[in-house]
Amino acid sequence: MKKILLTFVAAALVLTSCGDSKKEEVKKEVETKVEEVKSNVAVAGDQFALGKKLFTEKTCVSCHQLDVKVVGPSIKDIAKIYGEKEGNLVQFLKGNDAAIVDTDPGQIAIMKANLDGFVKDMSGDELQALANYMRNAK
Repeated sequence: MKKILLTFVAAALVLTSCGDSKKEEVKKEVETKVEEVKSNVAVAGDQFALGKKLFTEKTCVSCHQLDVKVVGPSIKDIAKIYGEKEGNLVQFLKGNDAAIVDTDPGQIAIMKANLDGFVKDMSGDELQALANYMRNAK
């Protein structure tokens, strides 16, 4: 009887200690995932801030405002239409995709001249940041 009891106690101790080890592994895994999410949020925030800065510095604000059509459509209208039509804003900015928001030939000519003036100097990361800002501006 004592042998059975000792065996049971030993098994319980082994199982309990394995459980603590597993808890530590899970805890470390969860902490790692939380850090990855925080890092992704920080990168997205940095990308948004860079996009906002570029939008102002590259004088996009002279034709586009957040809620109001000035010369070109508002940022919110652009983001909405690109989202609905699954358009690629970066490809448009590079000149690889046609305009899908304002398709008036006169507007396209003005827009093309302005885009050609500043987009050629922008890196892919900067274009992504600009598109990120436009998609997420509130």
